[in-house]
Amino acid sequence: MSRARFRDTSRTTSRIVRRLAGLAIVLALAYFLIVHPGRRPENSRANHPAERARPQPPDEAPSPRRSPDHESDTELSCASQYFAHWQEPSDGECTVRVRNGYSMPDPRCTPGGVNPTITEDVLRNPAWRTREVRNCAESEAQKHEAYGWYRIVKPRINSNENQFCELDHLVPLELGGADGMGNIWPQCGPDAVMLNQRYFKQKDHVENYLADQVKTGQMPLAEAQRGIARDWTQYLNDADLWCGRTGRC
Repeated sequence: MSRARFRDTSRTTSRIVRRLAGLAIVLALAYFLIVHPGRRPENSRANHPAERARPQPPDEAPSPRRSPDHESDTELSCASQYFAHWQEPSDGECTVRVRNGYSMPDPRCTPGGVNPTITEDVLRNPAWRTREVRNCAESEAQKHEAYGWYRIVKPRINSNENQFCELDHLVPLELGGADGMGNIWPQCGPDAVMLNQRYFKQKDHVENYLADQVKTGQMPLAEAQRGIARDWTQYLNDADLWCGRTGRC
């Protein structure tokens, strides 16, 4: 056999061997993957669709919130119970009232109300925070609709020392007030005074005073809630004395 023919025969034989080897590998893989597949881990979440995170249906009600008192079974909800029949007003339907020189909401539009799941025991718990229910019933953006009800232009700059208005809970969350719109109103002004003298800051002093009265057992919660909704200015003198005595204003 000539050298040239020998080289051609060797090359042909090599190609056949490589093809047979490749075919053998393919058949082996097919056997293991199709005929005898390996077992997958039984605890893989990918194999258990029921364990995958499911999106919450858009119409599902928010889950009740657990009271900060972990030893209690009390569930906090977003419930709002108003002190009078309430229907959402139209823009321009409400008028800010004045009493004792301070602004008051229109009782037709903002009768005030409470969250019945926030009890005196909840308020007395040191772990209690108003963030548990703030913006629970209505979002912050929805609360801004109250400006239109009262024919008040929402301030473009309204923070820190330049804060002129506050979307106030008539019955404050610190006293178990409702987060619904029937308890919300824009409390603004007055001009030409320091921030601490604005109406909403003065009302904050009243709220702190009443919260202390309730927590220390000197006033029933229901009395404080209805009293501040009816006329928050009636407590100004007592709140000023309390602030001077405790330094907590």
